[in-house]
Amino acid sequence: MTDSKQPVVLNVAPTIDQINADRITQLASKYWAPNVNPNEYLPYNPQVVENIYNEEIYKSNFSVRRIMILEFSQYLENYLWPNYVSSNATFAHTMSIVIMLNEKFRERVAPWQALKNHPDEFDGFIDQVLYASLSDGKNIKEQIALVVFLNHCFQCMETDLVRNKMKKLVSISIWCSLQERRRILELRQVPKWQKLWNRLQKKDKDLLVKNKLKADLERTFLHKLCIKFINILEGISVEGDLCVNHLNYCERFLELLIDLETSLPTRRFFHVVLDDIHLIDRCYLASLSKRDEGHLFKQLLDILKFYFHFEICQATGDPLKENEVMQAHYDKMTSLQATLFGKFTKLKDFSLSNINAVDKYDSLIKHFKNLSNQELQNIAMELNLIPDQEKRMTENWYRYDSEFLLSLLVSRHEVRESQLKVLNGMPLYPTEDIIWNEAVVPTEYYNGNNCLALPKLNLQFLTLHDYLLRNFQLFRLESTYEIRQDIEDSITRMNPCKSEDGSIYFSGYSKMALPIDNFLVVEVAKPNLGDLQPSRVRADVSVTLNLKKDVQEEWENLRKHDVCFLLTVQPILPIGSRIDYHKPFLQQTSLVCVRGCEIEGMLDNMGRVIEEGPDPRPVLPGQKRTYRVWLDCNQYRADLDDVAAGKIDVYETFNVLMRRKPKENNFKAVLETIRHLMNTECVVPEWIHDIILGYGDPSAARYDKMQNRINVMNFNDTFLDVDHLLESFPNDEITFRVNSETLPPYRIHFQESFNSFGKKFKKVNVQSVKAVNRGPYKFNQPKKNMIRFTPTQIEAIYSGMQPGLTVVVGPPGTGKTDVAVQIISNLYHNWRNERTLIVTHSNQALNQLFEKIMALDIDERHLLRLGHGEEALETDKDFSRYGRVNYVLAKRLQLLNEVQRLQDLMDVKGDMSYTCETAMHFFWSHVLPKWNKYLTILNLEENSDCAISINIVRDNFPFSLFFSDAPQPLFKCQNLEEDKEIARGCFRYIKKIFKQLDEFRAFELLRTGLDRSRYLLVKEVKIIAMTCTHAALKRKELIELGFKYDNILMEESAQILEIETFIPLLLQNSDDGFSRLKRWIMIGDHHQLPPVIKNMAFQKYSNMEQSLFTRMVNLGVPTVDLDAQGRSRPSLSKLYNWRYNNLGNLEHVLTATEYHKANAGFFYEYQLIDVGLFNGVGETEPNPHFIQNLAEAEYCVSVYMYMRLIGYPANKITILSTYNGQKHLIREIINMRCGSNPLIGWPYKVTTVDKYQGQQNDYVLLSLVRTKTIGHLRDVRRLVVAMSRARLGLYVFANVSLFNNCFELSPTFKIFTERPLKLHLLPADYYPTNRLLNSTIDRQSQVFIVQDMPEIAKYVFDYYLQRVQELKQEIKSTEDWIKPGAAVTFVEKKITKSDHYPGAESDSENNDSDDDVSNNAKYEKTIEIKAEEKIIGPPENVETRSEQLPKIDVDNLRTAPETNKMNDLKEGSEAMEED
Repeated sequence: MTDSKQPVVLNVAPTIDQINADRITQLASKYWAPNVNPNEYLPYNPQVVENIYNEEIYKSNFSVRRIMILEFSQYLENYLWPNYVSSNATFAHTMSIVIMLNEKFRERVAPWQALKNHPDEFDGFIDQVLYASLSDGKNIKEQIALVVFLNHCFQCMETDLVRNKMKKLVSISIWCSLQERRRILELRQVPKWQKLWNRLQKKDKDLLVKNKLKADLERTFLHKLCIKFINILEGISVEGDLCVNHLNYCERFLELLIDLETSLPTRRFFHVVLDDIHLIDRCYLASLSKRDEGHLFKQLLDILKFYFHFEICQATGDPLKENEVMQAHYDKMTSLQATLFGKFTKLKDFSLSNINAVDKYDSLIKHFKNLSNQELQNIAMELNLIPDQEKRMTENWYRYDSEFLLSLLVSRHEVRESQLKVLNGMPLYPTEDIIWNEAVVPTEYYNGNNCLALPKLNLQFLTLHDYLLRNFQLFRLESTYEIRQDIEDSITRMNPCKSEDGSIYFSGYSKMALPIDNFLVVEVAKPNLGDLQPSRVRADVSVTLNLKKDVQEEWENLRKHDVCFLLTVQPILPIGSRIDYHKPFLQQTSLVCVRGCEIEGMLDNMGRVIEEGPDPRPVLPGQKRTYRVWLDCNQYRADLDDVAAGKIDVYETFNVLMRRKPKENNFKAVLETIRHLMNTECVVPEWIHDIILGYGDPSAARYDKMQNRINVMNFNDTFLDVDHLLESFPNDEITFRVNSETLPPYRIHFQESFNSFGKKFKKVNVQSVKAVNRGPYKFNQPKKNMIRFTPTQIEAIYSGMQPGLTVVVGPPGTGKTDVAVQIISNLYHNWRNERTLIVTHSNQALNQLFEKIMALDIDERHLLRLGHGEEALETDKDFSRYGRVNYVLAKRLQLLNEVQRLQDLMDVKGDMSYTCETAMHFFWSHVLPKWNKYLTILNLEENSDCAISINIVRDNFPFSLFFSDAPQPLFKCQNLEEDKEIARGCFRYIKKIFKQLDEFRAFELLRTGLDRSRYLLVKEVKIIAMTCTHAALKRKELIELGFKYDNILMEESAQILEIETFIPLLLQNSDDGFSRLKRWIMIGDHHQLPPVIKNMAFQKYSNMEQSLFTRMVNLGVPTVDLDAQGRSRPSLSKLYNWRYNNLGNLEHVLTATEYHKANAGFFYEYQLIDVGLFNGVGETEPNPHFIQNLAEAEYCVSVYMYMRLIGYPANKITILSTYNGQKHLIREIINMRCGSNPLIGWPYKVTTVDKYQGQQNDYVLLSLVRTKTIGHLRDVRRLVVAMSRARLGLYVFANVSLFNNCFELSPTFKIFTERPLKLHLLPADYYPTNRLLNSTIDRQSQVFIVQDMPEIAKYVFDYYLQRVQELKQEIKSTEDWIKPGAAVTFVEKKITKSDHYPGAESDSENNDSDDDVSNNAKYEKTIEIKAEEKIIGPPENVETRSEQLPKIDVDNLRTAPETNKMNDLKEGSEAMEED
């Protein structure tokens, strides 16, 4: 167990001042700097490239700092690649490009964009890289860079530029490097490969000499590179000094091999080459594997071995079942025995033995170890493992010593434990050996310079088992990292010390952890058949809840299946000491043991588990509580084995019980779900299986390639009118059915056709569908869609209604949620028997979507919202499982009352409304016959020769009295057909009553709420909404209930973890081996922020932040790109719409008045404000990654106060920051300066950009914080989110010189810098303003230009005092006696006159009487006078503030309350306080 607390490494990234002063920047300004006019560049000089490589890269030992400065200067984009000619390029030029591309990969920015502008030289560039990689005369660090670059290339096969070249290195042609006998054997096994090889041989005869040399390089490259690696590896001795660079090269090379083996396109042919040179066996025998420094190398080697023996068919790529794996092993052993039986009499006993008796490692060693070297060689030659004698001169890379040959024979023939069996025996809870193991769970300070022994989520996976396994491992490790943070935080707060008598004393306090009074294992159940571990282990944990009441309630409310941790702490620090955050954690706490457990329940006084249920929990006396917990059975068995081996029994040492926050504590359930999926046959829909793994045709699951495509659809209320219909299919041929009306709704028949140019288009045949009459009441009228969808939105809706996969890319403000809601509505109305599952990442997004669904024409009995976020729905109705059951029961009673009323009016005897069953009997026996009799009368009248009375429908209608409470007259008696439809509508209403009662009959038969809720979930509801986390937690329960669904729609798909996207696809059992799923709709935006991964190593190295949505887009799955935004002003949308293809604006954004009005008090609607440094201080970092910028924070708050003083409502203003530390600093400044002041108060939200994704506000103030390095804003996805949150106004505070030169951010900052970088204000312009954006303003007299932060702070301070005096004068005038009846008019005039007053809009809410106005005015006077007494002035010394504010305990900072309203002025006495 190692310690997680490593010495904090100083940031190697250069600051902006260092960059500007660096000689590279000076050189760049002459040749390639982006901020210099290209016409002023000096001519290209190849010697510059040579000098930079030699002086700045090579001689600096490939310094990351020097490389970062070069990359920041756009050296690659503007100088290296535009001037690269592969035919005469120098090694320095080629290596410079390699180094720059590697740096881009390390920084996780788009690497290939610059190369796409000059693609013709790419193949030649790669050839130069291949030659350099095989050269023996290169520096080892250069070779490392080349290997890393090659690995990046192989991982970017989705890029056409890269794929076309790199696929040649892994094609079947590389088998020319195999032993001839081995190649013949492999080709014989797969006939199609034999044909492919024969065609290749014929082509080679026609190759020119130059092309043949190039082909030979490509075919033999990987083989030669492996031989080179083996030579370097075997050159390392067992003892002596070890070159760190050689070690790094070996680790990086194994990383390359692992990545080649874990992707089917690169594995298929390279796997045989790797096997033929026996690289893995030679690595295990190498000296490096035996050295302590080779720990990471050994871990990487184990991963390579695991994937080398992965259970997959090499020819087809299909996964091997367990019996197929065993059969392959038996075939190999049988072949060995047959070979030995005829030619090696010494091993006759081995040849005749049962396979199970001789296929173990020890048995194989026993039989082969006594053989001579020559005998071992002969056996290996018979098995085609080494070449014949005559080939050994040319194929001189093999080993023939006995140690190697023995290892080779044993490793190829020993039986291996099933991968699934190993997984099932793995404990799910992390232990101390994993939690603080840096090689397994790296710290957050991962810089990307080294490789790690971690799985990667690449674009492609070998099988579903491989897909689930990688996600299982990464999810487990990410959870372990979070658990480690929680443990360290809790123990640090408890501050354990060692007392003089040796006992443990906790001098601190943590609400998440308690000392254990007693721990006792109370049950160890017998193992299940075939298992070694116990089937169940239970224990009792006793603690004392001597805590605050709210914390005590949290402990007592621990629910069943909540996960806690049992810790053993043996502190060495004496009493009075404190744990130092900057020193290693384990050395100070001696935390020696961590075990997980799962809560079964709290015990009552009788020692029984208190069951959860509707009954109130019993009140227990005292403070001592005992919890019954389940322990991990696999871990318990391993611990007992350790005890048997002489180690300490950890279950006698626990002294701390730690709990975790419920939202962060679902890891065990998710891991169990993944493991359960791996143990069952995952029936993924056949039409999506290959796409999930990353193979096949990416468009195979699109609706136009599905066999069950639907040609005729009812679009319900999608189209508002015929013009909307015509606009929605601009490139298609639209015809209307003969004699058909043109009013919506429409049923549309689609046919595909081709025009004269061979281009496919749709023929759209439209039929107007007359809406049926649902009944005479107003609530019977259907709720209709009011959104005029754009053509691309219509395409997304149409695609979502079709079977197959629909991927919708929705940029900010393009109506993704509205599209999702309409798809759901159309599915519901077209296929009433199908069920739709809705999944989102967050409860907030799910509730927003669900609230819109509730407003649709969908029967609410068919809606269900699962999970704890249901309480936040903005409705009085309860859409949870039990809430829906209660609704059904209440609705049943209501309907039965209607039946009773109908029975009374029809004068039918008996108790027909007692149950649903009797009601149905009443319907079939009385209601339906009466209706049929009525229809017969109407038919007789129509068929008679007599004139039909216009009143016949009304006079004979049998249910007129029942509808007496409906709007009258019921029948208009003007048109016979119209009256008939009204009659039919009335009967539909009656029929629906009985249909619902028939559906509710099951709720009468089921007696318990649990059974009723389960029936509701499985049978009754049609639209079920849940979060992806809830789906993972409840999968087992849903499967056992027989949960079924036909369609799944995922919102915010780009923010959902890969595995959490996959699990909802498998929440149901298969139907006869086939999945029932018909449609999968994914809606998201991969250009915005990805899923949140806390550990940087898992995020960057393992690519765990890649969502399944993003992976599908990168694989080339067809998408529907929404192309019109309706959130931001057109001018604001330009700041981010460059990231999308043809993103335009919706009509209302172009025409609505609010988008044409200027922002009150501001000259510009958006502006970048250059804050720079203040008193030489920019960003500070009091704690690692807790970054703050006091100058920007003060500037933001000052502008916010200015906006409030000129009348902006607080709820229309949001303050954002790119760092959590800055968020806390801004909140603290608001809290001190204006938070409790009724004139200003708190803005709507103060939060980070990441947390604000998916939300918006009218006006956004954004602090970019950084002044030294750009930081994570260089991720363009974060920039897109930051720029797209504002509707009307965006004001960004930053150090402009830092961000202006960033290549990735340049499109946005180029727009920003077209305007002045000093804030331009219009103090005389109050909110709301009538000024238009394009109105002319005299800059000299009206515009106030803010020079720096102190000036705006002082200006706001003075302006605040001025506003207080103005308001005092206004309020004083209302103290005079006012004639009754004139007060309202007078106050209204005052309010109108001073409508810029921030609280004016709230006053109008209380103008119910004269007294209210008078009292409010007097009360406001009191408030304003008090507000004048305590005022915070502008900051005088930033150094003093920067020393104080960063030291604030961020856990105790006040969070932003709701918007301060004027009717809450009781807080007014707490006005601004002096700094």
